[in-house]
Amino acid sequence: MQTRLGTDENEVIIDIDGPFVIIGEKINPTGRKKLAQALRDGDFEYVRELARKQVTAGADILDVNVGVPGLDEVLLLPKAIEMVTSAVAVPICLDSANYKALAAGLAVTPGKPLVNSVNGEEESLNAVLPIVKDHDAAVIGLTMDDDGIPNDVDVRVAIAGKILERAAKVGIPAEDVVIDPLVLTVGADSDAGAITLQTIERIQREFGVNINLGASNVSFGLPDRHTINQAFLALAAAAGATCAITDPRKMTGKSRAIDLLRGHDSYGGRYIKHFRSQQQERA
Repeated sequence: MQTRLGTDENEVIIDIDGPFVIIGEKINPTGRKKLAQALRDGDFEYVRELARKQVTAGADILDVNVGVPGLDEVLLLPKAIEMVTSAVAVPICLDSANYKALAAGLAVTPGKPLVNSVNGEEESLNAVLPIVKDHDAAVIGLTMDDDGIPNDVDVRVAIAGKILERAAKVGIPAEDVVIDPLVLTVGADSDAGAITLQTIERIQREFGVNINLGASNVSFGLPDRHTINQAFLALAAAAGATCAITDPRKMTGKSRAIDLLRGHDSYGGRYIKHFRSQQQERA
């Protein structure tokens, strides 16, 4: 199943039989004081810089989040998107829990974007899905509901099914729903990674839709997080994940290697191209 996203100049296809897609995570002020301050100051040049650096590092799509307490996302999100799309030609993933901000951002986003996100809560389903349909976007569906994030694989799969069913009712096809099975830190629960991997396998087998991950969550609070994140990305891709919101500077090379080893990169073309581009960038 193919999820097609694009700008006026570029198309990205998320597909179980295609290369793993990297969604750059750095335009998000959570835990990033410099970006939060830049948004408070109206410094969108810093947003432009983050966009360019991530695309240079290999990001296929850029997540854009401007959620800073006290600031008006309805005003800020469209401005940030306009800045990003003027700097790079990759699809946008609009990231906000503010429904009005999503609508305002989608109104200025070229091509076909991705919305991050909807979940199994009734309020979320009723508010987000019509906005996604009205703007012909695709959407990430989180496997959580009014009871939070379940630790049971069956419950997460059931929530995924609910999101897909409700999306279909408003006219959003399954190929435009990317399910995020959610991963919690193994530092707090040593079964968290295994639960997510089992959920990925089940969702891929039962629904055949594309699957996204917030890949770095799994290692929170642990030493040498990068090693854990790399291992988890490889396991998740093998289980059926097709894209991840992550740091492209750290993870694009690993995802290209995964594609090569899984037969998704003919003669290593994308792996070699990325390697050479990063050598040139460092030089």
